[in-house]
Amino acid sequence: MTDLPSPEAREQTLYERLRELGIVWKTYDHVPVFTVEEAAIVNAVQPGGHTKNLFLKDKKGGFWLVVLRDDFRLDLNGLSKQIGAPRFSFGSGDLLISTLGVPPGSVTPFALINDPEHKVRVVLDKAMLELEPVNFHPLRNDRTIAVTAADLLKFIAACRHVPQIVTLPEAT
Repeated sequence: MTDLPSPEAREQTLYERLRELGIVWKTYDHVPVFTVEEAAIVNAVQPGGHTKNLFLKDKKGGFWLVVLRDDFRLDLNGLSKQIGAPRFSFGSGDLLISTLGVPPGSVTPFALINDPEHKVRVVLDKAMLELEPVNFHPLRNDRTIAVTAADLLKFIAACRHVPQIVTLPEAT
């Protein structure tokens, strides 16, 4: 595994960037969470839309970050067809660390700060962007920060990524 900066250092780098962009956030401390099920317990006291973030690899070696509502059951095959991508599989922990600079359990759109080469393509759930605020990990999984959907888009644009905003296909 690639050596990572400490969770505190990763978080402070993110907060500095958010301040530079004029993005306001609210922080919630909680126990470390690794799954949507674990997060549901801590999310109960946090207002707004809760999310999950999928780090995917397509069969041609491309990387994807799909950001969606935590309770949505995504049809991955349907999504690959919808956006014209090769079939998806989940990216490994080592790939996640080397590509987005966060360990498993800490995937977040804020990790795009660690992708200056734009190796990762971003897909955002259109319905998620209608929720206010939206909640994500700040590059560590024992905190959550809430931002407006507009500020999330501002951050992604500042990272020079152009997200695809789509109505996601639901698994049946």
